[in-house]
Amino acid sequence: MSMGDFLGIQPSELKFPFELRKQSSCSMQLTNKTDQYVAFKVKTTNPKRYCVRPNAGVVLPNSVCNVTVTMQAQKEAPPDMQCRDKFLVQSVIAPNGTTNKDVTPEMFNKEDGKVVDDFRLRVVFVPANRPSPVPEGDEEGTSPGTSSAEDEIKKSSLPEAAWPVVSKLNEEKASIIKQNQKLLEELELMRKRSREGQRSGGISVVVVAVGLLLGILVGYLIRK
Repeated sequence: MSMGDFLGIQPSELKFPFELRKQSSCSMQLTNKTDQYVAFKVKTTNPKRYCVRPNAGVVLPNSVCNVTVTMQAQKEAPPDMQCRDKFLVQSVIAPNGTTNKDVTPEMFNKEDGKVVDDFRLRVVFVPANRPSPVPEGDEEGTSPGTSSAEDEIKKSSLPEAAWPVVSKLNEEKASIIKQNQKLLEELELMRKRSREGQRSGGISVVVVAVGLLLGILVGYLIRK
């Protein structure tokens, strides 16, 4: 914390995250170190660029006042990101009971032995935080020939020696699915034939055949 006679001012310099065509703000804290009312006023060398709220006021004894400084959106960056703007915080002892509305520019005139405390702050531009780029593999969907995110997670959690086993199991799983599809096609064909004119006896044969095919499929799945 930077110390003056009346106010402690923090920070000692104003740092603005700089991004073209976007406003940026920072704040400073004024701490009254005395048992008296202290009036303050904030000035800048570039008033068109900044908005200060409040730009003047009163800090009660042993109290704190927060000041927000907003920089207007800039259309171009200064060379080497160097800023020559500066701020001046003036403070003076005020009569007890003074309010923000009572603060006038004349209170800070250095005349008749009046003590006016001055503190200067420089402006520093810092690069604005940018979001981390999204890796290409995290984009929605996957390109042909690449593993899905779920497969990659499962694979990364297994030791390398287990990968061939997992690959074989996946192949067997695909084979079972293919055989199941083939059985379903055969069942559909048998039902179609039964609907074309087979009598009840023929239908019974179809039912038995369906049961046998399902039994074979279930047994095969259980063994796997």
